[in-house]
Amino acid sequence: MLKTVTFTLMHFMIAFSVAYALTGSITVGGLVAIVEPLCNAVGFHFHEKFWKRLEGNAAQPTHNWIHRHA
Repeated sequence: MLKTVTFTLMHFMIAFSVAYALTGSITVGGLVAIVEPLCNAVGFHFHEKFWKRLEGNAAQPTHNWIHRHA
């Protein structure tokens, strides 16, 4: 859990630093630091669903003749 917390804090600091460096605005940096990780979390959820679906399809046989019963 500590690893997750420290990674999240690092993510916020990087997002803030990049936005602040580009805009010079603490407000914009703060908003980006909050909004960007939330958007990534939503994107990650759909990314995982997409890959689970692909992996599920890959596990199913594509040819019925492979599984003929004697």
